[in-house]
Order: sequence, then structure tokens, then C-alpha cells
Amino acid sequence: MSDAILQLKGQAKDLGGGFTVRRLLPAVQRQAVGPFLFFDHFGPVTVVPGDSHDVRPHPHIGLATVTYLFSGAIMHRDSLGYVQQIEPGAINWMTAGRGIVHSERRPESLVDKTYVNHGIQLWTALPVAHEEAEPSFVHTPSADIPEVRVGDATVRVLIGSAFGQTSPVATLAPTVYLDVQLPAGATLEIPALAQEMAVYTVDSPVQLNGEAVGPQLLAVMDAGQAMHLSVPGESAARLMVIGGDALEAPRHMWWNFVSSRKERMVQAAADWEAQTMGQVPGEVEWIPLPERRFKA
Repeated sequence: MSDAILQLKGQAKDLGGGFTVRRLLPAVQRQAVGPFLFFDHFGPVTVVPGDSHDVRPHPHIGLATVTYLFSGAIMHRDSLGYVQQIEPGAINWMTAGRGIVHSERRPESLVDKTYVNHGIQLWTALPVAHEEAEPSFVHTPSADIPEVRVGDATVRVLIGSAFGQTSPVATLAPTVYLDVQLPAGATLEIPALAQEMAVYTVDSPVQLNGEAVGPQLLAVMDAGQAMHLSVPGESAARLMVIGGDALEAPRHMWWNFVSSRKERMVQAAADWEAQTMGQVPGEVEWIPLPERRFKA
């Protein structure tokens, strides 16, 4: 019999302006699940006129950001010149590679509106061979994401393949990302779709392989273990499933940078301080380096 399922609880992180997220990865017990080494759940938060939740221009290297909204909107701008309003149901994949700069702000159309922002932002580590890839940004609209009914469950295949469906989102390593909605009393079997897998309970408790998992916890499976999910009580449940091949090498993480090489982290910090990593067109603000620097 296997040990109890590892359940990770999010740590509250203030991103500024009173905007707080729940950070599940990295954790003391686990750096990554497959390529996913950063997991933030934000909201649901009501944004009212005058709130300052904008994220000013900041840099990334060695990773890809994956942004997915349940509700609300975010305006993405980057140093490649892309301007994209991120909306519910779409997948927004930004490959930082050798370096990119971006901002995340309230869309101008919502400046005087009250709305609810709710979603997940992930980082995936790029394979070592692609850490210095050319940066890019790809927006896959909600209508292009495959959705399938599995019994009483609705499964959106955001990235990778599951239940006979394959997402059009391109990745550099085997990756799985699912949005699962289960009505009260429903069950769902999810096979071992990847070397490493975990399930996040967005809003309600579930039973996972006979073990209770409370809301807003990340339950990490043993390698090769399938999931038997059931929803107790009278509330529906929304779940996010992540997974993929295990990292081929540990990663260093500091601020917005990820790399397998310490010296690359130091260089990225110097490049940002010198403002040589690029600029977001039309933006004049930028987030300075933290006072506490990376130690090589």
C-alpha cells in the first residue's frame, strides 16, 4: 500500500497593491510536478475602479508562463510587441527563453468597471537544451481548446492529450494540463497520463483514491499512479490537473528567473539592472531587482 498522498497547501504572497495569490509551487516538499515549478492561484477577487493590481514590466528567462482565467481579464504586453487581452478559457503561453519582458495590467476597457479576476498562472521550466530559445508568445483562444464529456464530468484539454483529445498548444516537452468540472456526486477516472501528475482542488473538497482532499490543495500523485476522483456532498468541484515528464536537471529559481546554471541567473540580474533585456513598447515603468540578490 502506498503512503498518504502528498498534499501541498498554498502560501499567501502579496504581489503588490493588495493583490494576494496562493502559491502552491515551489514548496519545501516539492520543487516541481513535471515541468511545472510555479503554481499561483489568484482570486476570485473583485476589482473595482481605483484598484492598483497592475504588474509593471518585469523580465523572465529559462521558463514559459501559462496563464488561464476562469473569469475577468488581463492585458498582456511584451517586449516582442505582442498586445493581447487574456480572457476566460484561453491559454496564453509565453516562452521566455533567453529573455523577455512583459507587463500584466487592467484592460483600458475595464478601467471604470467592477469585475472579478480569477485564474491560475503557472511557470514551466524549459528543457535544458531550450533554456536559451528565442522568446515567443502564443494566444490560443477558448474556442480552440478541445472539450469532452467523460461520464458526468466536463474536461477541457488545455495542454497535451487526454480522453482522445489533443490540445493545439505547442510545448517543448511532454506536458499535461486539464480543467475538470465535476457535479456533486460524480466520479471520474484519470489514467496516469504522464510520469508525474498532481490535481488542484480549485473550490471544493474531493475524494482522491479514497483520501479526502480539501479545497485549494495540490495533491501530488506517486509516479505512474492513476486518479479516482469523486465529489462528496452537494457542491460541484472544479479541478486542475497538471503533469509531464520529470525535470531532467534541478533548476535554480530566483525572482522571475529560472535556469539550470547559477552563472546564468547572475547574468540575467545584471542584464535587467542595466536595462538591456528589452522594453515593452509604450511602457515607461519597470520593476527593479529585489534588494536581496541571487547568490551564485
